[in-house]
Amino acid sequence: QVQPVESGGGLVQAGGSLRLPCAASGRSLSSHGTGWFRQAPGKEREFGAAISWGGGSTYYADSVKGRFTISRDNAKNTVYLQMNSLKPEDTAVYYCAAARDAGIYPQGAMYPYWGQGTQVTVSS
Repeated sequence: QVQPVESGGGLVQAGGSLRLPCAASGRSLSSHGTGWFRQAPGKEREFGAAISWGGGSTYYADSVKGRFTISRDNAKNTVYLQMNSLKPEDTAVYYCAAARDAGIYPQGAMYPYWGQGTQVTVSS
């Protein structure tokens, strides 16, 4: 089975940028739709962005639309989340997840494969 592995988290000032890569061990990530979710302290996990297996379709939550960009390089078996104009409210643990098929979904239940998460902290 596919096992997503996130990296790239860290501390950044408001207005700054970070890029989060999601690589995969086990099976290739390229045959799966892939999503990014986040969970802030004391809050429920929320959807951020998703991309189809081929990269031709993307979907964003309103809270990140226009600031975040999801992309993938299947030759490198990696999905990226480029985060620009970061705000303190973007502070959360960010999770990469692989869907059960090639589609894109905002519902976490459609993603059976999850990474361990990477912490993003945005200071004001």
